[in-house]
Amino acid sequence: MKIWLDGGLWDIESARVSVLDHGLTVGDGIFETVKAVDGEPFALTRHLNRLSRSARGLGLPDPDHDEVRRACAAVLEANPMPLGRLRITYTGGHGPLGSDRGDHGPTLVVALGETTRRPDSTAVVTVPWTRNERGALTGLKTTSYAENVVALARAHQHGASEALFGNTVGQLCEGTGSNVFVVLDGEIHTPPLASGCLAGITRELAIQWTGANETELPLDVLQRADEVFLTSTLRDVQAVHRVDDRELPGTAGPVTAKAMRVFDERSGHDLDP
Repeated sequence: MKIWLDGGLWDIESARVSVLDHGLTVGDGIFETVKAVDGEPFALTRHLNRLSRSARGLGLPDPDHDEVRRACAAVLEANPMPLGRLRITYTGGHGPLGSDRGDHGPTLVVALGETTRRPDSTAVVTVPWTRNERGALTGLKTTSYAENVVALARAHQHGASEALFGNTVGQLCEGTGSNVFVVLDGEIHTPPLASGCLAGITRELAIQWTGANETELPLDVLQRADEVFLTSTLRDVQAVHRVDDRELPGTAGPVTAKAMRVFDERSGHDLDP
């Protein structure tokens, strides 16, 4: 495997980041995960724009989009595969052991891992922890992901692939790495960004392409929604057949099935919508 690190390609055995990199010591970094199909990234422009928004939110210098594009192209060319997870990581760089940043400049890493198409439906669980819709990192895609690691492990313990959070006022928010949509009386709803959820790229496209409504929703809407589905970079649109102990139909409901079909068609026609 070839990895891009600070200006060039390296073998995985020789690519090394300092043990004092701020992304490691204090989680001072941001990232994007981009779907790559047959060596072509999907929605890269939207991902780069969100990378810049996250950088500004942390007070990091704006990433050089041209450099990141070159890095992505080089990594994709060096690692051919039918379906890949392209990971762009951008950190505060080499710094002191405390929270203050050093003056060495940011670190940029681009790597690619092979993946497979997700199942058409999945199970999810809700977790007792909350998203803070008013936190300093709200809406930023940062490398401070330990909360998601803990919640996802809980989901796996209960035979699910995703964990869903409420926020501090009891509203439905998001998953560890996905956005959540519900169908009520034939209409699609998803929590607004004010709930504390990440502005998912696939979420944004799904709203545009399906006419979904951004609606404040109580967490218990999951127990009465007609249909539930998730969106994320590698899930695209994925139906949910179980929420906690509540069983939903094993196949996608009619509204979800249409959303899946529309997303597949639209994304297949334009790789950088």
